[in-house]
Amino acid sequence: KLTKSLKACHFCWNFKGGGKLVLLSCAKFTPPPKKNITARVFSGIQPTGIPHLGNYLGAIESWVSLQEEYSSVLYSIVDLHSITVPQNPAELQKNIMDMAASLLACGIDPNRSILFQQSQLDEEHKMSMILAANLAMFQCQHCYTWQMKSGSLKNEGSVGLFTYPVLQSADILLYKSTHVPVGEDQVQHLELAQDTARIFNRNYGDCFPIPKAILSCTKKVKSLRDPTAKMSKSDPQIIATVNLTDSPDEIVLKFRKAVTDFTSEVTYDPEGRPGVSNMVSIHAAVTGMSVEEVVSQSMGLDTAHYKLAVAEAVIQKLAPVRAEIERLRTDQGYLKDVLKRGTEKAKELATPVYQEIRRLVGFS
Repeated sequence: KLTKSLKACHFCWNFKGGGKLVLLSCAKFTPPPKKNITARVFSGIQPTGIPHLGNYLGAIESWVSLQEEYSSVLYSIVDLHSITVPQNPAELQKNIMDMAASLLACGIDPNRSILFQQSQLDEEHKMSMILAANLAMFQCQHCYTWQMKSGSLKNEGSVGLFTYPVLQSADILLYKSTHVPVGEDQVQHLELAQDTARIFNRNYGDCFPIPKAILSCTKKVKSLRDPTAKMSKSDPQIIATVNLTDSPDEIVLKFRKAVTDFTSEVTYDPEGRPGVSNMVSIHAAVTGMSVEEVVSQSMGLDTAHYKLAVAEAVIQKLAPVRAEIERLRTDQGYLKDVLKRGTEKAKELATPVYQEIRRLVGFS
């Protein structure tokens, strides 16, 4: 009797009596989840330097997960957006490289997604001009970015800031993106991109897919000093924001001084106890536990000791990220090469789309 077994990567092949070859599924093999091969994901992040904990838990972690779900994913460091407010050129260049290092350290894989620098593609601003010609001024005036930032600039914001959401639409539509991961404060801008696609399609023919939102289920991380506001790099209080490269001592200090209240019990009540609830949300996010599990495991702890427990969980979560950021920052050549290769891949997608747009509007 012939009893020979040949093992392949995915299945076991067995020869039975009579020389018959039978294909048996291998119990040890679990097929990988199928990726969505028809969709294309696009998102961008401003080069503000090293991201903070809110950026990481609110956006970047979900970006990493999307690489597993979709076969075509683009992540842009949107430096054209950043110059809509005054920038120091040397600081901007440093921030671009720091953002690239941070995204790679957090798990963005240039072999599974396209990571690139927005300003390196000429098609970006050309596309923005074409789209702007199809929109009315009131559509930009009502956008969140203009209302928020122009107010802080005493209504003297730049034309670039006014057309910020148009450039954002160009980012999305230039690659015929079908899905865009967004936070709650960016939904309005995605709606403008959807309207822009509809208007262009109506004027020139069916060209762009209408991009859909991928809403993050992660709760917003609030400021450690003002739990009614989101964590922000621009917060004047340094101890309000945890950066990914903060040392363990810095993280402990910031959480020790985090605003809670005068009730010592750990509970989750965002309306009544926003400070403690922010601690619980952060704890759940960095450990993967549910809010209910966090509260249950924290029974008996007063808030002072609980803040230190949350700090320790954050330190453990960020330790490998922090180490990898510091390593990558010392290899500027590698970072530039990653962005260069990403730009080349993005251009391969953008060029035929832009040529199609040129033809549709009558430029060629």
